[in-house]
Amino acid sequence: MKTYAVLNRNGDFVRLYKRGKSSVHPLLVTYTTGNRRGLQRVGITSGKKIGGAVQRNRARRVIRAAFRQLRPRMVPTGWDIVFVARSQTCTCTMQQVLRVMEKQLTKLGLLQPDPAREEAPEA
Repeated sequence: MKTYAVLNRNGDFVRLYKRGKSSVHPLLVTYTTGNRRGLQRVGITSGKKIGGAVQRNRARRVIRAAFRQLRPRMVPTGWDIVFVARSQTCTCTMQQVLRVMEKQLTKLGLLQPDPAREEAPEA
């Protein structure tokens, strides 16, 4: 079930690049900013520096799969997020992108702690 909207207007991407907070890693760049729409909007982009159409599509597919894994832990609403694929994104696994995305979204304050990873209190 899809509970977020897709960013696809160039103006939205430009606004995030200029005004949003960012987190950079060799595999992925994440831009975020709040919105007043009351829903979460997500965009994924990959430039021509990454490679041909096959490599760009694979990079977007890997990012989308990683985001689906983290989606249940996201802050409920009111954020625009853009993920930018880097040249190494198309050659890595979804699990590697998932770890990077998890660190970036936690740093930006958009990810709630994982209940499975929390340690049980000692008796």
